[in-house]
Amino acid sequence: MVLAQQKVHERTNEITAIPHLIKVLELNGCLVTIDAMGTQTDIAQLLHSKGADYCLALKGNQRGLFQEVQKVFNNAQKNEWIGIEHSFYRTIEKGHGRIETRRYWTFSASIMTRNTDKWAGLQSIGIVESVRRIGDKTTNSTRYYLNSFASDAEKLAMAVRRHWSIENNLHWVLDVAFNEDDCPVHKDNAPENLARLRQVSLNLLSQEKTAKIGVKNKRLKAAWDNKYLAKVLGI
Repeated sequence: MVLAQQKVHERTNEITAIPHLIKVLELNGCLVTIDAMGTQTDIAQLLHSKGADYCLALKGNQRGLFQEVQKVFNNAQKNEWIGIEHSFYRTIEKGHGRIETRRYWTFSASIMTRNTDKWAGLQSIGIVESVRRIGDKTTNSTRYYLNSFASDAEKLAMAVRRHWSIENNLHWVLDVAFNEDDCPVHKDNAPENLARLRQVSLNLLSQEKTAKIGVKNKRLKAAWDNKYLAKVLGI
């Protein structure tokens, strides 16, 4: 469900828009996940002040910390984690001709020697290693995270998987069911207004559970059947 959105103005990026969203949302007790662009110390501070936990993707835009986390993780793997208290969790998924194994590690951020004091509430570092096999082809990827919750690999897995599901359950549906990416409207506030209407529509259609069909077909059904439309709108 979409709760809020913030337009990213020209000559700016998501870094300036994210704080506005955080300020308007009630996040106390929530776990917030953000892509690497939003991994900024002021955003971590704002989330912490709102009483929220965070799981922030760590990449090269935070170069010093990123390199140190990579070094600590590589050394821990090489030495089989001897002397480093950590949490580990693994998942294996099979289907559609592929096998994907994900391994999750978390450890206390206190073992880092630098670059962590400025991250408000930081408690643990997370690593996700994915191995995907399709036929005789294998691909590998490793991702890193800054977490304000205590070392818990299963909790990291939950946070990361739910973050990834947004792409599948929201953005992908908006494109397939509403043709969002092909929308030719670009003038003034029209793109933002249409985006909000699409998201409100998606929320309403997703909450309607009596019709066992996809969102795209629910849209068609609502257009053809006024009774079903009234049910979707709750009137």
